Amino acid sequence: MKIGDQVVFGDYEWRILDVQDDKALILTEEIIELRDYHNKGTDITWKDCELRKYLNGEFYQKFKVEDRAKIMETVNINPGNLWYKADGGEDTTDRIFILSIDEVVRTFFGDSSRLLDFPSKNQRYWFQRKDENNIKRRAKYMNSMWWWWIRTPGKHNRVAVYIHGDGNIGIQGNGVSKRKTNVIHHLTNDSRGGIRPALWIKK
Repeated sequence: MKIGDQVVFGDYEWRILDVQDDKALILTEEIIELRDYHNKGTDITWKDCELRKYLNGEFYQKFKVEDRAKIMETVNINPGNLWYKADGGEDTTDRIFILSIDEVVRTFFGDSSRLLDFPSKNQRYWFQRKDENNIKRRAKYMNSMWWWWIRTPGKHNRVAVYIHGDGNIGIQGNGVSKRKTNVIHHLTNDSRGGIRPALWIKK
């Protein structure tokens, strides 16, 4: 197993993001479904959101018994939003999760730390259109580029940060539930965010 390799696990194709001793961190190569971050538009963090409950419950149970035995629990640190000071909430113990802003900016898609740590004076909405690492964050749903959730809050805790279809980071966030928008997936007529689960597996 090497970083950057693609592997099949369960019903999906995954990309290896990290390898440590006896385990590897994998992320679905593409968006596998569309879901809300939470089931109502209220202040929420990753710890208590409906998406976390779904991934560690119903979604986890879809794996075969022998595959579930390979999925490792991990403690996730949940950073807040550096620009807007929204609280990321308590650390969580997860089997399956979505990535944080630090993981998509600093670690697994190239290092764009300077753009997160030192925003320009008037930057409030889009993260950075000219970020050379945007292309690495792009993902498709049903062969079309689409946006996907990360677990960090946006400008407040009723929105969560997302990765736009062009790979740009929407640091201000999208509404966690039932957003009113003109952005509709042309094949599904659905506006919800994409899910790219991540998990640690035993090597």
